[in-house]
This record gives sequence, C-alpha cells and structure tokens, in this order.
Amino acid sequence: MTARTPRRAVAAASRTRQPTEVRRRLIAEAAVPLIAERGSAAVGVRDVAAAAGVSVGTVTYHFESVQEVLSEAMVLHIERYYAALSASAARAGGAAEGLRLLTDALFTDDTDRHWRMWFDYWHAGDRDEAFARGQAERYENWHGEIRALVERGRDEGDFHCPDPAAFTTRFAALADGLALQRLRQSPPLTTEEARRHLRRLIEAELEQGA
Repeated sequence: MTARTPRRAVAAASRTRQPTEVRRRLIAEAAVPLIAERGSAAVGVRDVAAAAGVSVGTVTYHFESVQEVLSEAMVLHIERYYAALSASAARAGGAAEGLRLLTDALFTDDTDRHWRMWFDYWHAGDRDEAFARGQAERYENWHGEIRALVERGRDEGDFHCPDPAAFTTRFAALADGLALQRLRQSPPLTTEEARRHLRRLIEAELEQGA
C-alpha cells in the first residue's frame, strides 16, 4: 500500500474567508481596548495582531501602518460613543431631560477610557491632514447635537438662551477641560464633581428666566 501524505491542518481563518471590510473592522475593534488602556503611542502592530487573534502579516495586509489601525479604531469608538449619547438624548421626554442625560453620560465610572481615546484622537489629527478634517467634522456634529437640544428647549419654553451657539461652545469647552482634569487628577476631580460643574453652567445660562 502506498502511504498517504498527511493532510495539513487548515486554520479556521483560512477555512472561512471573511470580506476585507469585515476583517478590517474586527482588527480595529480589537485595537480599541488596547488604546483605551495604554494610549495609542504604546500600541504596536504585534499588540494589535495578538488582540485580534491574527498574524502580524494579516494586520499589515489589511492596513498600511499601525497608525492606520489606531486611527480607524479611534474613529470606530468615538462614533459609537456619540451615537449612544445621541440616542439617549433623543429618547428623553424633553430637551431639559435630554441635556441632563447627555451631561450625566459624559462623566461616569466608565468614561475615563473614552476621554483617554478622545485626547489621543485630537493628537492624531496633528499628524494627518485628512484625518484632521474628519475629526473637525465629528466635532462639528457633536456641537450640533448640543445646540439642537438647547434650541429645542428654548422653543418649548424650558430654556432661556439668546445665543445657543455661544452656549454650545462654552459647554463643549468646559466638558473637554473637565475631562482633561479628570484624567490628570491635577487637581483631583470626581465624576460627580465634573457633572456638577456642567449642571451649574446649564442652570446659570439656560434656566434663568425660563
């Protein structure tokens, strides 16, 4: 009898070929917690490959550089985060409740990870002009979400605000500043204290004369 050549085991990933866009998303998804925990500067292609359960070659096949992986991962996380905020505000019974829910969601025990990625996202825009344009668009959408709630509350008689755009600028700037202080803890800042600062801004600028 002629001895048969042993069959070589085939990896699961090879047996079931996934579309490129699906594989790219899975790799980017795997990079999200790495960035949140370590920061993008401390994450390399081998880290991403190990987290995704694929080879380094698979990562470099789908992405031109580790920076491209990290950029896509940050965009994925940030779009998902703000989509959840928007959905929460949209379900509110009124603009005042919507703005309160949005404010509370910005600072929770789980949002330090988000803010760490948000600031990494800012820095990434310094290195890539095209990425910076997308960043600016997303930030404009975030401003639009806040402004729409304020305008709705004004129209419904819940808020008194002659300049919703100016309020939006101050609200977003305060949120970003509080987030940075929260991460650095210099001086120390709890999530509840951060929420209170935002609520005081809303009370001072929107609820007077309402």
